[in-house]
Amino acid sequence: MSETDERDPSDLTDEEWRERLSDEEYRVLRESGTEAKFSGEYVDHHPDDGEYRCRACGTVLFDAETKYESGCGWPAFYAAEEDSVTTTIDTSHGMRRTEVRCANCDSHLGHVFDDGPEPTGKRFCINSVAMEYDEE
Repeated sequence: MSETDERDPSDLTDEEWRERLSDEEYRVLRESGTEAKFSGEYVDHHPDDGEYRCRACGTVLFDAETKYESGCGWPAFYAAEEDSVTTTIDTSHGMRRTEVRCANCDSHLGHVFDDGPEPTGKRFCINSVAMEYDEE
Protein backbone atom coordinates (compact mmCIF):
# COMPACT_ATOMS: atom_id res chain seq x y z
CA MET A 1 0.00 0.00 0.00
CA SER A 2 1.32 3.41 -0.88
CA GLU A 3 2.67 5.44 2.01
CA THR A 4 1.15 8.55 0.43
CA ASP A 5 -2.37 7.10 0.55
CA GLU A 6 -4.12 8.84 3.44
CA ARG A 7 -7.43 6.94 3.26
CA ASP A 8 -8.56 5.00 6.29
CA PRO A 9 -8.26 1.27 5.42
CA SER A 10 -11.76 0.69 6.77
CA ASP A 11 -13.07 2.91 3.93
CA LEU A 12 -11.63 0.68 1.19
CA THR A 13 -14.01 -1.47 -0.80
CA ASP A 14 -13.38 -5.10 -1.59
CA GLU A 15 -12.59 -4.08 -5.18
CA GLU A 16 -10.00 -1.54 -3.97
CA TRP A 17 -8.33 -4.20 -1.78
CA ARG A 18 -8.18 -6.53 -4.81
CA GLU A 19 -6.47 -3.78 -6.83
CA ARG A 20 -3.89 -3.05 -4.10
CA LEU A 21 -2.95 -6.62 -3.19
CA SER A 22 -1.67 -9.57 -5.20
CA ASP A 23 -4.00 -12.58 -5.45
CA GLU A 24 -2.07 -14.41 -2.71
CA GLU A 25 -1.93 -11.35 -0.44
CA TYR A 26 -5.67 -10.86 -0.88
CA ARG A 27 -6.39 -14.54 -0.16
CA VAL A 28 -4.44 -14.43 3.12
CA LEU A 29 -5.06 -10.88 4.33
CA ARG A 30 -8.68 -10.38 3.32
CA GLU A 31 -10.03 -13.97 3.16
CA SER A 32 -8.15 -15.36 6.20
CA GLY A 33 -6.11 -17.81 4.12
CA THR A 34 -2.83 -19.46 5.08
CA GLU A 35 0.33 -19.83 3.05
CA ALA A 36 1.93 -23.26 2.82
CA LYS A 37 4.28 -24.29 5.65
CA PHE A 38 7.92 -23.29 5.12
CA SER A 39 7.03 -21.43 1.90
CA GLY A 40 7.12 -17.81 3.09
CA GLU A 41 9.98 -15.41 2.49
CA TYR A 42 10.39 -14.60 6.20
CA VAL A 43 10.47 -18.13 7.65
CA ASP A 44 14.30 -18.16 7.76
CA HIS A 45 14.73 -14.38 7.95
CA HIS A 46 16.49 -13.39 11.18
CA PRO A 47 17.69 -9.78 11.09
CA ASP A 48 19.23 -8.13 14.15
CA ASP A 49 16.97 -5.11 13.95
CA GLY A 50 14.16 -3.60 11.94
CA GLU A 51 10.45 -4.18 12.00
CA TYR A 52 7.74 -6.12 10.25
CA ARG A 53 4.78 -4.13 8.93
CA CYS A 54 1.31 -5.10 7.76
CA ARG A 55 1.54 -5.59 4.01
CA ALA A 56 -1.98 -4.20 3.58
CA CYS A 57 -1.66 -0.90 5.48
CA GLY A 58 1.94 -0.47 6.69
CA THR A 59 1.22 -0.61 10.44
CA VAL A 60 4.23 -1.77 12.48
CA LEU A 61 3.34 -5.20 13.86
CA PHE A 62 6.51 -6.82 15.22
CA ASP A 63 10.03 -5.74 16.15
CA ALA A 64 12.70 -7.97 14.60
CA GLU A 65 14.17 -8.55 18.07
CA THR A 66 11.02 -10.53 19.02
CA LYS A 67 11.36 -12.98 16.09
CA TYR A 68 12.60 -16.47 16.90
CA GLU A 69 12.93 -19.89 15.29
CA SER A 70 9.94 -21.96 16.39
CA GLY A 71 10.10 -24.71 13.75
CA CYS A 72 6.37 -24.27 13.04
CA GLY A 73 6.85 -23.41 9.34
CA TRP A 74 5.82 -19.76 9.59
CA PRO A 75 7.61 -16.70 11.00
CA ALA A 76 7.19 -16.63 14.78
CA PHE A 77 7.37 -13.73 17.24
CA TYR A 78 7.01 -13.74 21.02
CA ALA A 79 5.42 -10.28 21.18
CA ALA A 80 3.50 -7.85 18.97
CA GLU A 81 3.89 -4.09 19.05
CA GLU A 82 1.47 -2.57 21.57
CA ASP A 83 -2.03 -1.98 20.17
CA SER A 84 -1.00 -3.18 16.67
CA VAL A 85 -2.98 -6.42 16.62
CA THR A 86 -6.34 -7.72 17.75
CA THR A 87 -7.28 -11.32 18.50
CA THR A 88 -10.47 -13.31 18.04
CA ILE A 89 -11.43 -16.94 18.46
CA ASP A 90 -11.20 -18.89 15.18
CA THR A 91 -13.11 -22.17 14.98
CA SER A 92 -12.48 -22.85 11.27
CA HIS A 93 -11.08 -26.17 10.04
CA GLY A 94 -12.43 -28.01 13.08
CA MET A 95 -9.92 -26.33 15.43
CA ARG A 96 -10.17 -23.70 18.15
CA ARG A 97 -7.38 -21.15 17.71
CA THR A 98 -6.77 -17.48 18.43
CA GLU A 99 -6.65 -15.50 15.20
CA VAL A 100 -4.39 -12.42 14.93
CA ARG A 101 -5.56 -9.44 12.85
CA CYS A 102 -4.08 -6.02 12.13
CA ALA A 103 -5.70 -3.52 14.50
CA ASN A 104 -5.57 -0.80 11.83
CA CYS A 105 -7.03 -2.49 8.73
CA ASP A 106 -8.50 -5.73 10.17
CA SER A 107 -6.42 -7.93 7.85
CA HIS A 108 -5.80 -11.55 8.84
CA LEU A 109 -2.16 -12.10 9.86
CA GLY A 110 -2.07 -15.57 11.41
CA HIS A 111 -2.63 -17.10 14.86
CA VAL A 112 -1.16 -16.85 18.35
CA PHE A 113 -0.48 -19.78 20.67
CA ASP A 114 0.56 -20.10 24.33
CA ASP A 115 3.65 -22.24 23.68
CA GLY A 116 6.23 -19.53 22.97
CA PRO A 117 9.41 -18.56 24.83
CA GLU A 118 9.82 -16.17 27.73
CA PRO A 119 9.25 -13.37 28.45
CA THR A 120 5.68 -13.65 27.09
CA GLY A 121 5.10 -17.37 26.51
CA LYS A 122 3.39 -16.43 23.22
CA ARG A 123 4.03 -17.68 19.69
CA PHE A 124 2.62 -15.33 17.09
CA CYS A 125 2.62 -17.57 14.02
CA ILE A 126 2.30 -15.12 11.11
CA ASN A 127 2.04 -15.56 7.34
CA SER A 128 5.03 -14.03 5.52
CA VAL A 129 2.74 -12.72 2.78
CA ALA A 130 0.88 -10.67 5.42
CA MET A 131 4.02 -8.68 6.27
CA GLU A 132 6.83 -6.66 4.79
CA TYR A 133 10.20 -6.19 6.48
CA ASP A 134 11.52 -2.68 7.04
CA GLU A 135 15.16 -2.25 8.07
CA GLU A 136 14.20 1.11 9.68
